[in-house]
Amino acid sequence: MPHLRSGLLVAAMLAAPLFATPPCAAQTAPASTAPVPVVDPDAIRAVERMGKALRALPHFTLSADTITDYVLDDGQKVSLSGTVDYKVLGADRFFVEIRSEQQHRQLFYDGHALTIYSPRLKYYATLDGLDRSTQALLADSAAAYGVEFPLADLFLWGTAAFPTDRFQSALEVGTTRIDGDPTHHYAYRLPGVDWQVWVSDTTQLPRRLVITSHNDPALPDYQATLRWDTRRAVTAAELTFRPDGATRIVFVPVDADAQASTQGGE
Repeated sequence: MPHLRSGLLVAAMLAAPLFATPPCAAQTAPASTAPVPVVDPDAIRAVERMGKALRALPHFTLSADTITDYVLDDGQKVSLSGTVDYKVLGADRFFVEIRSEQQHRQLFYDGHALTIYSPRLKYYATLDGLDRSTQALLADSAAAYGVEFPLADLFLWGTAAFPTDRFQSALEVGTTRIDGDPTHHYAYRLPGVDWQVWVSDTTQLPRRLVITSHNDPALPDYQATLRWDTRRAVTAAELTFRPDGATRIVFVPVDADAQASTQGGE
């Protein structure tokens, strides 16, 4: 089986502009002139409204169908499908389940401890003493613990962790319906990352994301189509991990592992 050179880091990335400039600007600009990035204030306000709508949710259930690009050693891309399911209660409790042909993981967070469980292997690991909000956890989980959360930006939009003044371009692409829901399609660029979002006209919540990484010349994408349930109550019991015969293993955060490797080489 060909070796995968790289895959999209789904927790850290955001998605991609369709056009660098409006069609009229592209047609009239001199050939020697580089296109000027467009930052449309209406597109900025749209993402701010989306962030405000997300932060106002006291609880929600979210299901997403995903497609992740992976890049083989020879540069060829392959796309693998999967699903992501979130149950979120308040600012510091959640459950997420990630399924694909390659993996099945469940993650539980109760405001204090993060537990990662593999239902197929019946192993779990718990990181205790975190005592922080979901937003704070997801903002640095990749760097601090080596744990990538899918769709983590849903918890960062509308907060200081996602400043809109970093956009290099922002524009509205058009309108479309997703599962019958009318949406506006926007495209944004940040350093190293392009992303697109389709925002519901009804709820102001995102219905689809496309995320493009510039860290690989093959430009792998991550796509997710989102289905929301903001009415059904989410209980603490749904977010509680129960071992039920599973075996606990040691959780080694990535920073601790790196430190041990450095000391071992001295």
